[in-house]
Amino acid sequence: MSAADQPAEQRDVPPRPERTPDALRLALTRLAPHRLAEMERQKNEAFQLAVQNDSLGPIRGWVTIWAAEAEVERRPDLLARRRAAEYAVQTLDRDDPAWRAAMDELQAVLTEAREG
Repeated sequence: MSAADQPAEQRDVPPRPERTPDALRLALTRLAPHRLAEMERQKNEAFQLAVQNDSLGPIRGWVTIWAAEAEVERRPDLLARRRAAEYAVQTLDRDDPAWRAAMDELQAVLTEAREG
């Protein structure tokens, strides 16, 4: 499929980064530089936990989380869905069925991003 045949929302999507700390950092630098400090803090925490527990699990978890975050940030459709759902979660009463629907939508966005 040529670029002209792709839907408009997919034409300007940056490529998916590799699942490495350096590639994810570079992607976030381009897509959401305001989140770099959060990413670095969580990376440092993951590495500290990995050393303490003699396990790569925390590092794998960090890569999974930030690969999904990069996927959301690089795809305007997912980013718009997440922002709308986050707004609903923050503004609706928890007893409102729409609040639960917004929480489900947030989970769906993250699931789609992780599978991406």
